[in-house]
Amino acid sequence: MVLNDKNKIISEINNLLDEEGFKTSNVYGKSCFDMFARKNFLLLLLKVLVNIDSVNGSHVHEIKKISNTFFASPLLVGLKSKNSLLEDGVVYERHGVSAIGLETLKNIIVHGEYPEVLSDRGGYYVQIDGNILKEFRNDYSFSLKELADLVKVSRETIYNYENNLSRANTETTMLLEELLNMKITLDIDVFKPKQFEIKEENFESNFNSSINSDVNSSINPQKNLKNDFSKDLFHDKTKNLEDLGLGVISTKKTPFDALAKIEGKKLNSSFITSLEENMSERTMQKVAISLKDLSLVTGSQSFFIINDEKFKVSFDGIPVISSWEIKELENTNEFLKIVKEREDS
Repeated sequence: MVLNDKNKIISEINNLLDEEGFKTSNVYGKSCFDMFARKNFLLLLLKVLVNIDSVNGSHVHEIKKISNTFFASPLLVGLKSKNSLLEDGVVYERHGVSAIGLETLKNIIVHGEYPEVLSDRGGYYVQIDGNILKEFRNDYSFSLKELADLVKVSRETIYNYENNLSRANTETTMLLEELLNMKITLDIDVFKPKQFEIKEENFESNFNSSINSDVNSSINPQKNLKNDFSKDLFHDKTKNLEDLGLGVISTKKTPFDALAKIEGKKLNSSFITSLEENMSERTMQKVAISLKDLSLVTGSQSFFIINDEKFKVSFDGIPVISSWEIKELENTNEFLKIVKEREDS
């Protein structure tokens, strides 16, 4: 029942995005995310849930890493929280990522109507436009205390509203808007890309977690070979990329093994890579489909790092590079050149 509900939500989202001109990726239901969607410069990274409280904290951690790499806007879309349906026009947060209902998503995409209300501990809150509030108070020569008394809050509270230091509850906001006879709340732009502060993970635990993750194995077939895959070799492969000036981020619960980004660049400098050894051609074909799909939507490039003489240049249009080749490269320009040449071969 739950799975069918989730599939229905994903289907509705796909139809909505398609009608509104978004390019969408395949659905990666067993990954930490479900899909990417792009329209012009907006790149959404979506995770769909029936109950937003069920989102896995480790999944959100991975979503944040992916969002940082692609300057994407991460968003959880669900039906309910606990036993209550998500309210239209209300933003919830789980592990620091915004969560909204399907109707709220529709209103944003179709009508450009962004929510104003944030659900947090203790109730519902909004962000007041401090400039409007301060301008009104000055125009009518109200002191902070005089305005505070009118809406039954403290002087400090009005000061915080004017300087955008705190959110207001909806009851106080209604009193202020009645007094000013105008809208004073700010929209919550859930589509605005965020850069999250990511706590560095211990490589040993990260690697072992990847080995033991049944979820990861079901996402990416070659993950089943992880036990045969040398931890030191994995480290050597990423280290060679780092030596070239690429920032490398290992990932879990994803259809790829790592993300790489040329340091100091923002556009057209992100890479999706598979680092596995001993893959069969059938497994490589499955992985290549995912890499192509994700590269197309995210605007990134993808490649395999494989030390296998059978795959010297490319596989299904995905460049193949060996560890020793990367070790002999001098800089990122040489790396970009070899990726481009093998992508076109």
